[in-house]
Amino acid sequence: MKFKKVVALATVMAMAVSMAACGSSSSSTSTSSSSEASSSSEASSSSESSSSSEAAAETESVQETALVSGKVSMSGSTSMEKYVSALIETYAEINPNITVTAEYVGSGAGIEQVIAGSVDIGNSSRNLKDAEMESGAVENIVAIDGIAVVVDPANTVDNLTQEQLISIYTGEITNWSELGGSNTPIVVIGREAGSGTRGAFEELLGIEDVCAYASELDSTGAVIATVAATEGAIGYASLDSINDTVIAVKLDGVEATEENIVAGDYFLCRPFVMATNGEISEQSEAVQAWFEFVYSDEGKAVAQEVGLITVD
Repeated sequence: MKFKKVVALATVMAMAVSMAACGSSSSSTSTSSSSEASSSSEASSSSESSSSSEAAAETESVQETALVSGKVSMSGSTSMEKYVSALIETYAEINPNITVTAEYVGSGAGIEQVIAGSVDIGNSSRNLKDAEMESGAVENIVAIDGIAVVVDPANTVDNLTQEQLISIYTGEITNWSELGGSNTPIVVIGREAGSGTRGAFEELLGIEDVCAYASELDSTGAVIATVAATEGAIGYASLDSINDTVIAVKLDGVEATEENIVAGDYFLCRPFVMATNGEISEQSEAVQAWFEFVYSDEGKAVAQEVGLITVD
């Protein structure tokens, strides 16, 4: 009996030790879980604090940009009117503290004015000439535009080779019947001297100063309206300005589209330039803020909406 009591007592003590050990393990596990939860909470709090700080910094940066105020004056290319007007309208919503104005008097005149210091930006629908850059003008390319060749809506000729186009504008081909069309005299319409579109068109074709124009008009709109209303007329205009009152002919079998210009298949294209007197970094805060917008995603979206090709 004594032996049985001793065994029973030993068994009870062993169970007690085992339960104590289990309790200690449970307590340790609970403490560990609590510590991990605390660590996770601290990490989450730190992450949220970091995100809040970054958001606050971004908001402060946006507010500082919006606080830039002043005026920006532009003058130049009539071909850039649709594009520039759209930019001004969009920018007024982004930063109403900066007033942007533009006049459309031709590329050459705009560049002369920016060199003279009478405007902040000279808009040009062609590359700057060496003499202009030597005078201090800096070429800031903001987009790429195609030049479309247009004819009146009754014309049946829908494609011209580069050689045929050159022959038309130099007066060697004078009737549409020579190109498979009707027996109708060709009326050659162009832009005035100093026009960026004219300069780019003639330079790309290598026909500077040898064109036989019937009429030289002072705006893109005037060219389109005249060609639309004149039997046998042909003219050239900025791709983004073309409407359904005229027909844009193919050149060497290639349509005047953004895709074909990007691919390098359409040969009549030119840059849109916002020239400054000196580098952009040397301009006023308002002018610098304007260029930041033009080159931003919002500015590029405007260019795409009016049919232009964006640049980086």
